[in-house]
Amino acid sequence: MEPQIYATGMAARLKSQWDRDEGLGQNDNAVKFLCQDYDSLMAQCHSSGKLFEDDLFPCAASSLGFNELGPRSAKTIGVRWMRPTEFCKRPEFIVDGATRTDICQGALGDCWLLAAIASLTLNDTLLHRVVPHGQSFQDGYVGIFHFQFWQFGEWVEVVIDDRLPVKDGKLLFVHSAEGTEFWSALLEKAYAKLNGCYETLSGGSTCEGFEDFTGGVTEMYELNKAPADMYSIISRAIERGSLLGCSIDITSNRDMEAVTFKKLVKGHAYSVTGVHEVVYRGNLTKLVRIRNPWGEVEWTGAWSDNSREWDSVDGSVRSQLQNCSEDGEFWMSFSDFLREFSRLEICNLTADALQNNQLKKWSSSHYQSEWRQGSTAGGCRNFPATFWLNPQFKLVLQHPDTPGQSGCTFLVALMQKDRRKKRKEGKDMETIGFAVYEIPKEFEGKSGVHLKREFFLTHASSARSELFINLREVSSRLCLPAGEYIIVPSTFEPHKEADFVLRVFSEKPADSEELDDKITADLPKEVRRVRRTEPTTSVEQTGADHVCVFQTYLDESQIDSGFKSLFRQLAGPDMEISVKELQTILNRIISKHKDIKTDGFSKEACRSMINLMDKDGSGQLGLTEFHVLWEKIKRYLTIFRNFDLDKSGTMSSYEMRMALESAGFKLTNHLFQLIILRYTEADMAVDFDNFVTCLVRLETMFKTFQDMDTDKDGVISVGFSQWLMLTMFA
Repeated sequence: MEPQIYATGMAARLKSQWDRDEGLGQNDNAVKFLCQDYDSLMAQCHSSGKLFEDDLFPCAASSLGFNELGPRSAKTIGVRWMRPTEFCKRPEFIVDGATRTDICQGALGDCWLLAAIASLTLNDTLLHRVVPHGQSFQDGYVGIFHFQFWQFGEWVEVVIDDRLPVKDGKLLFVHSAEGTEFWSALLEKAYAKLNGCYETLSGGSTCEGFEDFTGGVTEMYELNKAPADMYSIISRAIERGSLLGCSIDITSNRDMEAVTFKKLVKGHAYSVTGVHEVVYRGNLTKLVRIRNPWGEVEWTGAWSDNSREWDSVDGSVRSQLQNCSEDGEFWMSFSDFLREFSRLEICNLTADALQNNQLKKWSSSHYQSEWRQGSTAGGCRNFPATFWLNPQFKLVLQHPDTPGQSGCTFLVALMQKDRRKKRKEGKDMETIGFAVYEIPKEFEGKSGVHLKREFFLTHASSARSELFINLREVSSRLCLPAGEYIIVPSTFEPHKEADFVLRVFSEKPADSEELDDKITADLPKEVRRVRRTEPTTSVEQTGADHVCVFQTYLDESQIDSGFKSLFRQLAGPDMEISVKELQTILNRIISKHKDIKTDGFSKEACRSMINLMDKDGSGQLGLTEFHVLWEKIKRYLTIFRNFDLDKSGTMSSYEMRMALESAGFKLTNHLFQLIILRYTEADMAVDFDNFVTCLVRLETMFKTFQDMDTDKDGVISVGFSQWLMLTMFA
């Protein structure tokens, strides 16, 4: 990657972080997806008198799909894009509030998404965080609508036009039972745009929809191993406004959406929409209400719409609960629910999504990070050489759940980002998981520490995710004694790249932070020429977040006579070594070392070396300056050989990180990522010339900062011209 490309990328990243620190990404200040502003676009439409047409999600085959919904698919033949006003006499956005019957599945396998939408309609406050008020096909209609989704730690506003895919006069995908209400179809379109096209929504977990509509965190229960208080868990979750989904496992692809004898659909996502206890033949019977997003095909067993069990229930209760229409919603006994369904998913809401009178709220924190090949993609514990390179996060548990006990309950949720939209590129989910380690006593209370390979070789994990699995999110509810812990998220194999979000939810307040090395440079003493105005010894002070360089000064007479003779031969009559001469010297010398690989030192690399050593501004190196540089390169060669563990003649990424630390540099993960991007070859290895250039550049930047940080507070102020000078010539 060229320097200007990743420099621009880093600037954008820093700007993005500053914006989020100011509150961008909250539900009331959502990020504008693709930079489209709903209010501005609507005003333009009113001004021009034209209906909105979204060029960024066009009415084209690419917006439908790439395989089963691709251009030559039978499912897309004859599809037209039409506005509701063109095929419905009186279209409505929402009629009498959004209800579960507004959501019926079409020709797309996104039942998981529709089950989540159906659950959303049970909580009006949550619904209108996703579906903003004030949208209509009447007042002010110009063909534009907008929705908000939670995406990996922030809320995103998505703008769409209302042209929907229609086949044979009917909506191709989600639709309302009545056929005149369009909020759910437009919501599905906005979500398809967010993920690239409609087909990317095919297949998924209800958890994903739950989280993207609420920002909450999900838990999954295998119902054949349900805890004894499962009914109470469900009841409390519904009371707290949590979203719930359930499904029946399939044993083969032939089972997908196969209908059982009692009309339950395998491999299909249902919503759990209510619970109730009724008196049946003198005993309390626990019931669960479930909805099929197809809007039809209902359970026909006990407590189904027309079952005899209702005849033995009090009339007022029966009239309140029983619904005999084929609307996809039905009751069943809790015991049948556990027997028939395989899995339950519960989305716990974050504090900002809960009502003020809901006292039980999670304490939560989240972190954005990434796995990058060659720097932070270390793989799981099975790969000890690289595992320690993964990002690390500290969790401090201080408050046990119950006074007098030691256990602290918390939930860790690891989510990989943007994988659904990458399906078009043939990519899918990575296999991910995490491990939790207790921090040793010597590191307690410290933040500027990234634990190294030796720690993980000698310490076992205290807890870990149940599985490494290729889902968007892996989460586990854990309970550990009060103390300090480190969470290490990873892909299963090393060198797999992905962005991720790590979230930690705790029953009681808990502190957490990303662990990373403090940026320091602990460099060896240097020899400089004595100037008349300088003392014979000078020791620089330590800055706020960097360690300065120790220097001593000496006279040219202290330089070995043999080296002086060599210098005179190399430098020529002017007794100065230029960039071109330095390049010739270094490449001639390094070519004699057959055990190391190099492409040769470039002019730019040699210019960086001269910039580091040139104290009189001549652009060339005198005797003492060249002597200091020579000693540096000899030291760098020793380090390079010591940490080239496999004797390949190059540095791998983890060898490089250890070598940098041996050279005196401790860097954050993000800085190390930039170094790997800048200095590795195509095979992700660092050869000797790049190794030297990297160390010279690092030392130059540290020294430049040290010189400008006159009050040693770790902060400098530069004008624009100074900034250009630093970035162009440092």
